[in-house]
Amino acid sequence: MTTDVASPEPAPAAPPDPRPDRFRAPREAPAAEVSRNPRTGASARGPRHTEPRELAGLLSAAAGDAARIAATAPALRGHWLRTVADALEEHAEELTALADTETALGPDRLRGEVGRAAAQARFYGEVAAEGGWLDVRIDRAGPGGPGGPGGPVDLRRMNRPLGPVAVFGASNFPFAFGVAGHDTASALAAGCPVLVKAHPAHPLLSARLGTLVSDALRAAGAPAGAFALVTGFDAGLALVDAPEVAAVAFTGSQTAGTALVERAARRPVPVPVFAEMGTVNPAVLTPAAAATAAGVTRAATGFVDSFTLGQGQFCTKPGLLLAPRGSGAAEAAAGALAGVRPGWLLTEGIAAAYRQGLADLVAAGARPVARAEAADGAFAAAPTVLTAPADALRPGSRLLEECFGPVALVVEYDGTPHLRDLLGRLQPSLAAAVASGGPADPDLPWLVDRLARQAGRVVVDGWPTGVATGWAQHHGGPWPATSRPDATSVGAAALDRFTRPVAFQNVPEAALPEALRDGDPWNLPRRVDGVRTGGRS
Repeated sequence: MTTDVASPEPAPAAPPDPRPDRFRAPREAPAAEVSRNPRTGASARGPRHTEPRELAGLLSAAAGDAARIAATAPALRGHWLRTVADALEEHAEELTALADTETALGPDRLRGEVGRAAAQARFYGEVAAEGGWLDVRIDRAGPGGPGGPGGPVDLRRMNRPLGPVAVFGASNFPFAFGVAGHDTASALAAGCPVLVKAHPAHPLLSARLGTLVSDALRAAGAPAGAFALVTGFDAGLALVDAPEVAAVAFTGSQTAGTALVERAARRPVPVPVFAEMGTVNPAVLTPAAAATAAGVTRAATGFVDSFTLGQGQFCTKPGLLLAPRGSGAAEAAAGALAGVRPGWLLTEGIAAAYRQGLADLVAAGARPVARAEAADGAFAAAPTVLTAPADALRPGSRLLEECFGPVALVVEYDGTPHLRDLLGRLQPSLAAAVASGGPADPDLPWLVDRLARQAGRVVVDGWPTGVATGWAQHHGGPWPATSRPDATSVGAAALDRFTRPVAFQNVPEAALPEALRDGDPWNLPRRVDGVRTGGRS
């Protein structure tokens, strides 16, 4: 453990566990990670933990190469990421088989996720090469240009990479949000070296991915300090404390994310923590949608399919359905649950926390409506539909907190004023959904507006599980869904997290960053004297 010398009081003997599991698990073994098979419980020795001296060398390499990486043309960084994507696809079957022994997510899901991670890497390479994220602005000295006490000035502004980024990936998406996932790819695209903390839920896969990414980047000509993998609880804490690290990206539980935010704030020089933590994502069944039995059945089936997808281990899982009183939505959801196949959760600790979470929800006033059969083994979970009286949804209730796994709650409301009141009791979330009666549904305008105030993404006549990687995507939300409501961990804007704007005034051409020089050597979209120009056709 690294002690924070700037803190006015002693560092706690056992700080909150910052590992990105949705629930805290026992502390890792001191010498090596342990790989566990969720289906069989069999264990295997994983990679050894990164020693302090080794970590210091990796941090030094990242800091030493940071300026070179930042100065690399974005198109070349796009080539680096395409090479990583090629490596993932070339080893897709090997990676799928390895992940299947550690996650029990199933070969089809895992094979698809490898392809998704490769597509993500290529996408972020394209975003880097396009260059709009640099937000280049040039106001030249001359008639109509900016002026100051000394007369006209030449003013040029752009976004610059922050420096080395520490990434804590997720257990529930070992490829898409893991070692080679969104955070790693978007940070590299933005020109930042990356140091990834291996996830203890799939240590063998993390180690293999770390080797593949390192080899691919080396083959593409990236500096040695562009990427590194570290292993172990203490190494993760040391990353957050390291003065070389300029930002932290995290996907996981609210407890662990909050611990990282607080730890980074106690550094002598605090750094931003972009933590995607998740809460209860609400869905609303409107009166128009509930007017027919077919409408209720369609919504209930979609709701169940979404909250049980991946055994409910998605941060965008809809955890609460608000339905008109008397609609029969809870009974329809119970009927849809009958077709759900049981499966396994990601770790034994998550499975135990899920069972405890169910008990806590019942103690808080929920009542089971239906429960599917559970698979065998300590990692298994029984998908469950609960219902509760609306009065039980009050600030501080366990019913308003995420239960990670295949469980969701159905609550009935009495008219629009009551629905507005219930929505006001919820925590902000990553996503929200509306099952409507169609485009002319009179409740859609106010519902979309209301949900947009408390969610990062609003979905109409669809379900929030499944986050497309694109230019317009936003995967974030107000606290406590994330630590930074302005940031997204998915989509083109994900690069923005790892940059900061800098203005250059009256700086000679030779001393300017290439992106700001008159010749536009990188062929970027720019705003020159207020007029957009340049960029790729």
